Amino acid sequence: MSFWFWHGLRKGIQSTRYPARVESTPGVSPGRPVNTDFSTDSAAQLAAEICPTDAIVAHGKSTFVNHGKCVHCQLCRYSLQSPMDWETGYEWSRIPANQTESSALPSPFAKSMHIMVVDAGDCGACLHEVKQLNNPLYNMHRLGLFLTATPRTADVLLVVGPVSENMRGPLLKTWEAMPTSRKVLAVGTCAISGGVFGKSFMCACGVGTVLPVDFEVPGNPPPPLAILHGLLVVAGRKSLKTPTSISEGRA
Repeated sequence: MSFWFWHGLRKGIQSTRYPARVESTPGVSPGRPVNTDFSTDSAAQLAAEICPTDAIVAHGKSTFVNHGKCVHCQLCRYSLQSPMDWETGYEWSRIPANQTESSALPSPFAKSMHIMVVDAGDCGACLHEVKQLNNPLYNMHRLGLFLTATPRTADVLLVVGPVSENMRGPLLKTWEAMPTSRKVLAVGTCAISGGVFGKSFMCACGVGTVLPVDFEVPGNPPPPLAILHGLLVVAGRKSLKTPTSISEGRA
């Protein structure tokens, strides 16, 4: 114990300074593929064909990425002679493709927001990343973000997983029990599009097929900072990234 006491005094606070500063520590994000222009039509077609979830679509020499389907397998990065372009950011939050706009919570929630997390059939990856928000590095409590165990006091419903059939009922009951100021945040590719699991006889094709979704955080799984960005967007403290591609408008 004495070691950690003196270590803390010497090193000071180790929590990320995000969102006050950009976090550039190596490893905070796996990155993701972005729209790429190739030198030939065949190179673009190969990139589209290698994607296991059809997240990449080729049009001539150009490829467009549907991040709502991308599962971060990185085949398009490491298995091609001409790899896809890659971005290493983490501010990935967006509104669903079927919406033109979505509003954040009212200003009183900006510095004190309670989040109800529901595992709707998640494989464990996205849920694990959500859990990281409570550790000392991300320390979401410093931003006034708190997890709650009851929907009666929840402002945000954060859902991971594609919504398996046995979780459809509990998910709906949780949403119905929340105050009407509620917002729904779908976290991860499975929660957005069903990922590799949906749609099937035992699985929905994402949260949006069951509940109205306000915001999405793409990724499989998205890194903790991407989820934190999504929560700050819901709280009205961060803005959405402006779509720069056809894929982000359609995904």
